[in-house]
Amino acid sequence: MSSDNSISKINQDNSGFLDSTLRPDHWSDYVGQESIKKNLSILLQAAKERNHPPEHILFYGPPGLGKTTLAHLVSKESNCPLKITSGPAIEKVGDLASILTNLSAGDTLFIDEVHRLNKSVEEVMYPAMESGVLDIVLGKGPSARTIQLELPPFTLIAATTKVAMVSSPLRSRFSGGVFRLEFYNEEEIQRIINRSSEILGVDIDEDASKEIAKRSRGTPRSANYLLKRCRDFAQVNKHTSLNLKGVIETFSLLEIDELGLLRSDRVILNTLIDKFSGGPVGVGTLAASLSEEYSTIEEFNEPYLLQIGFLERTPRGRVATAKAYEHLNHKI
Repeated sequence: MSSDNSISKINQDNSGFLDSTLRPDHWSDYVGQESIKKNLSILLQAAKERNHPPEHILFYGPPGLGKTTLAHLVSKESNCPLKITSGPAIEKVGDLASILTNLSAGDTLFIDEVHRLNKSVEEVMYPAMESGVLDIVLGKGPSARTIQLELPPFTLIAATTKVAMVSSPLRSRFSGGVFRLEFYNEEEIQRIINRSSEILGVDIDEDASKEIAKRSRGTPRSANYLLKRCRDFAQVNKHTSLNLKGVIETFSLLEIDELGLLRSDRVILNTLIDKFSGGPVGVGTLAASLSEEYSTIEEFNEPYLLQIGFLERTPRGRVATAKAYEHLNHKI
């Protein structure tokens, strides 16, 4: 395929909407999470046969694994419009009341980062989810009174990266199920990369897609990000396809090693080994030594380092493992 028809083809697309373009539109295009897909299939089929909206669903897991995509697919499978918001956007009870009262029968409401709902808003959610009513308090003090508005039947789909921060009363009301999304294996990631490359109009060699999959940290979002950066490199260098050599050169520029470790990951591990003899050390101390926010280390770097066995959490702090020493060429 010529350069004009492959790497450059993407210039004709709406580049501002690439993420939504790459999102699967059908269950058959959604790779991985087989157990969740089977459970959702039964849930949706049963709801369809009862002519009733699906029950409320909670998805949780690390960022980039497909929680929002699943919400879109559930909405499409149910043939119901999807309304999208997030926990931080619903600041007051009035905000939630406005959203709920504007729903039509059968609508699907998706709330991302549901763990960030404030307590007063969350408490209003309970009767809305359980009984389909909205309790609103009018006035203050002895003259205050409560009115109850009936809501149309709807499905709430929520997503969170911190399920422990979702209160037990709220979790228990997701009667359709609470589903944890797992990291993807390399074969699944490679299938996602091959599908995305077709959508982007990019020719990619088999060994190049394997290399991108190896460095994608088991996350579709990372895989698509890396594919786009490799595509950019190939386009600028007038390559007609993505090959292994170009992909490796791209990763060298991005400072991403063969296991998908970013420069910040390696800095954390090297600091842990060089300054603190491999640990244990508290995350606050580690963050201070790096002039980094501890929440960034906990939420961005640690999940993958723990997953691949390079880091351990102990009661006394973080510890670098023998695998981390070996990968970074340090002596134990």
